[in-house]
Amino acid sequence: MSDDRNKGGRQRSENVTWHVGSVTREAREERRGHRGAVLWFTGLSASGKSTLAVEVDKRLFALGHFSYVLDGDNVRHGLNGDLGFTPDHRMENIRRVGEVAKLFAESGALVLTAFISPYSEDRDRVRELVTRPTDFVEVHVSCPVEVCEARDPKGLYKKARAGEIPNFTGIDAPYEQPEAAELTVETNLHDVETCAAQVIEFLMEHGYISNEPRLHAANG
Repeated sequence: MSDDRNKGGRQRSENVTWHVGSVTREAREERRGHRGAVLWFTGLSASGKSTLAVEVDKRLFALGHFSYVLDGDNVRHGLNGDLGFTPDHRMENIRRVGEVAKLFAESGALVLTAFISPYSEDRDRVRELVTRPTDFVEVHVSCPVEVCEARDPKGLYKKARAGEIPNFTGIDAPYEQPEAAELTVETNLHDVETCAAQVIEFLMEHGYISNEPRLHAANG
């Protein structure tokens, strides 16, 4: 990767000005009927991050809320398609996603990000990036590596063990577990429906969403 990339969020563009819109975030959240936030699902490959994020997204949609999933594989098909899996590329991957997720949250959306994001420093950087302290909800999708490897739906662990995938988290690259996640769900002990219910319950208990289903946006 070129040395000219925006490492660590350092501004390299010149003669650019931030433009403030006429619609406030508070007005957007009032229209949405809920607070904007980043739900950051982190965990090992095959721990169930994407499956859980999709299930939570489905439930939020059914409740009439505005949500969207940013999935690790999907983002690497486009926005981050130029990045590999070295430590510095992983850092840049999370930085870019954090910037996008921040914009979603400021639009009044509940954005669900499903990324391994193995380094605590990178996750903490996103936490510091968002506008309000409560904008970042770290969800640790906890699952022992041996269970993830036994699942191995994409065959990635097998390839990593064979030396075909270097820098694979949990095998020859570290995963730093969150020390103070807002929520931990154990996908080796509970099914996706139970884990999704735990996430929705957290959002209700902490005032991100109402416990009353909303009517369609046309009425809100």
